[in-house]
Amino acid sequence: MSVVKRKVILLVALSFAGLLVLSVLSMSSLVFGAKEASLWEVAASLNRLLLFGWPIGNYLPLPSCVDLSLDSILYYSRIPRTIVAVLIGSGLAASGAIMQAIARNPLVDPYISGVSSGAALGAVLSLLTSWFTGVAQMISLPLAAFAGGLTAFTLTFLIYRASGETPLSFVLGGVIVGVAFTSLTTLLIVTSDKELHGVLFWVFGSVAYASWDNVWVLAPIIVSLTLACLLFARDLNVFLLGDEQAVQMGVNVKLFRRGMMVVAALMASSCVAFTGIIGFVGLVVPHIVRLALGSDHRLLLPLSSIFGANLLLAADIIARIAMKPIELPVGVITSFIGVPFFAYLLIRRGKRYGM
Repeated sequence: MSVVKRKVILLVALSFAGLLVLSVLSMSSLVFGAKEASLWEVAASLNRLLLFGWPIGNYLPLPSCVDLSLDSILYYSRIPRTIVAVLIGSGLAASGAIMQAIARNPLVDPYISGVSSGAALGAVLSLLTSWFTGVAQMISLPLAAFAGGLTAFTLTFLIYRASGETPLSFVLGGVIVGVAFTSLTTLLIVTSDKELHGVLFWVFGSVAYASWDNVWVLAPIIVSLTLACLLFARDLNVFLLGDEQAVQMGVNVKLFRRGMMVVAALMASSCVAFTGIIGFVGLVVPHIVRLALGSDHRLLLPLSSIFGANLLLAADIIARIAMKPIELPVGVITSFIGVPFFAYLLIRRGKRYGM
């Protein structure tokens, strides 16, 4: 067995083991304080839910050992929150890897490219206008976020093309677009006569409001788009060689770039629609995986998804316990991780990024 295969197997095993541990920890009373529950009690409750289905009391007579209160909290709050955190981390990391390939720039992610800010504007517009409610809003929210995110990414790319197509021009274009869309979002919130606290907390990035409805909408989007991108992993590898090389190897560069832009924007915007702006996951995770395994997207995309899920789940746990009983937005924690990492990348590679 080659060294690369051993490294991949080790990383995958460690990632899934970490995901399991973090998931159980996320649902225990070490993180949640409203209902005291040890790790063993959480594991036993999860076992009951898996074996007997939900709700248990509707189908079977309950033994005295069953704690319906804990089972309810797990099912309606802690389990969907954990699943949403996994999906969001996976989606942001995968979309970041795709954007970095499209721009051929490791300093790009949904946050830096302006996609998150654009998606936030679209989602806030959808929330504040209240054109749809109930199930219709669950569908219209990611669609509005996608429209905003794709618009922002397109504007960033146009600025990048107009300013010489240097790596730094893409970053600066994303900063310009992100600031503009964030300002518009702030203006909408400040001038709205609706309740602001939930929206503001959502804009800063949080999985506190996660529900099973979010899971049913997010899961098919994130999973299907990630699998679709894996089908084009070879083309992403070829695309990194440059437009001329890609054309010679049979890739329709213009069509491929536009298609991947739409996929990356849809994935990132769907995440923003339900959890707000969570920055730097798409920057940090693909870069770490790339350092460990190289730039082969057949490995980079799936491992970035798994690593991203671990990172966001860990960040959510930290957000809940760092200033307990106050819960911080998870976007604050990822920014604390991402800002110094971004500065390190910029300093390390700064000489290559002349305008």
